[in-house]
Order: sequence, then structure tokens, then C-alpha cells
Amino acid sequence: MKTCNFVKARHILCEKLSKIEEVKQIIFDTYGGNPSPSQFGKLAEEHSDCTSKKRGGELGYFQRTQMVGAFSEAAFATPIGKMTDIVKTKNGYHLILVEDRKMNVK
Repeated sequence: MKTCNFVKARHILCEKLSKIEEVKQIIFDTYGGNPSPSQFGKLAEEHSDCTSKKRGGELGYFQRTQMVGAFSEAAFATPIGKMTDIVKTKNGYHLILVEDRKMNVK
């Protein structure tokens, strides 16, 4: 079985745990915990504390080593089209929506 080298994802970053928990609740109440990329992007624009919120939380494709440990582990362990649980990093608390995987990005 081949291992993917790149993941394409969006995220919502909140400095406070209570805020990311509120966003997660909105996602479950509104989308059953399974938002589309555009739905997730709108929530990122409204709630994220990251500058990527201007792009709907879109991070593009990244390698495992490009993101901090817990973030990267969660993104690479999550199936395409699914969202992670809350992930804590040194930057705050994240929800990550995995959009795609690839062996190589050109």
C-alpha cells in the first residue's frame, strides 16, 4: 500500500478552547459533523483566529513535516472529506477538514 506524501486541508484555529468547542458544536448542529469544504470555509472566515481565514481556512497541500506534530498527525490520519476532533498545538486549538491526498504535488 502506498503512503500519501501530501494532504490538502482547511482549518479553523481558535486561541481559546471554549471558542473552538462552540464552533465544533455549530458544525455538528448544522452539518451533522460533516461539513463540505465551502461550509467549513465560511465558518473559518467567521470564527478562525488564523490569517488563513481570508481563504476560508485553506492551507493547500502540505507535507507531514510542514506542520507542527499534533496538527500533522491528525491531518494525515483523517480520511478525505472528514473533519478531525479538536487538535491542540502551540498555536491554539484546531479543527481540520481534509480535502485531498496526493503522492506528489507539481
